[in-house]
Amino acid sequence: MNRISITLMAALFLIPSSAFSQTRSRSSRPKPPTQAQQAQRVSQVRMQGATRVAEQVKNIARFTYLLGGITATINAVDDAAKQNQVSQAGLQLNVERKTKVKASFQDFKEGLDKLEIDFRNTPELQPYYIKLAGVAAGAATAEEQANANQFDAAGRTLLSVINRLADVLVIMRQ
Repeated sequence: MNRISITLMAALFLIPSSAFSQTRSRSSRPKPPTQAQQAQRVSQVRMQGATRVAEQVKNIARFTYLLGGITATINAVDDAAKQNQVSQAGLQLNVERKTKVKASFQDFKEGLDKLEIDFRNTPELQPYYIKLAGVAAGAATAEEQANANQFDAAGRTLLSVINRLADVLVIMRQ
């Protein structure tokens, strides 16, 4: 009997200790963010959103400034073409100008669509979405006007888009 107990004791010490250890690994749960961390994140996301709105304002304003000169050139060539005073190369160049301008309007519409979607889908930016909603529709209207060769009207429509974007920036600053 003594031998059996000694053998059992030896076997018990020789069995690896990992057999008795915990089989499921413990994972540490991340601590919920503090209110200060949440406020900092909201502020950071709001600042990034405001920066994106400001970039759109800058791009559209720069384009609108250039559009005046381009439109004057396009209209002058169109008027000269009606009187057969323009070469074929001049007409082709004018068509290319119109195509580039129309593509720019489409780019603005797509960029503003994306901006609206991002504001709608980001919880920290949703309060500002209400004021932002519709700027992509304004850009779409401007694109339609440009496609109809109404470049002056399209430029005026873009100015209203700039005004709405500026209003969003004012609200975001408060």
